[in-house]
Amino acid sequence: MLELEGVVKRYRGAGEEVHAVDGVNLSVSAGETVSLVGPSGSGKTTLLLLIAALLQPDRGTIRFDGRDLSSLSESEASDYLLRDVGFIYQNYHLMPRVSAIENTSIKLLLGGVGSREAQAIARPWLERVGLGDRLRHKPHELSGGERQRIAIARALAGQPKLILADEPTGNLESARSGEIIELLSSIAHERGAAVLLVTHD
Repeated sequence: MLELEGVVKRYRGAGEEVHAVDGVNLSVSAGETVSLVGPSGSGKTTLLLLIAALLQPDRGTIRFDGRDLSSLSESEASDYLLRDVGFIYQNYHLMPRVSAIENTSIKLLLGGVGSREAQAIARPWLERVGLGDRLRHKPHELSGGERQRIAIARALAGQPKLILADEPTGNLESARSGEIIELLSSIAHERGAAVLLVTHD
């Protein structure tokens, strides 16, 4: 499902060249969960951004379902990110003025689903991450761990084929962290999704 061959990404700045991603080969199959472990600053987030087609590699090939991501037009890349990818960002990326259920349903709305139906789809995902009693709360009314769980529910609500998780349990206590890892793994099995999870832990 996901294949990387010889992927390289370098950044230039302050008189030096940083090899953020240097010749990575990786494959993740449908239904498989792969964890990528490494210290902060080792290029894990850069790799996820490349796979999400939010960055272009300097060299190498990234294919999803047989398509070379570097060959996608801007609109095709946006469509891939909207429909195929569930990206769990490390820093939540929630809209501050709307409720948990509205934040969770945003990708569905962008994909053309009506508001009532989008919220009906989003609700069980919030319940699965333990926020069934926080549907109408706005981000500032929630803890960091609760905001992280909204971000996870939002990524899963669109039933993506590929889940990219950037430190998804970084703001959660250990018991909740285990539940979230189990949830991502069960989604991989239930829906045949590929999961790539990066962590320093």
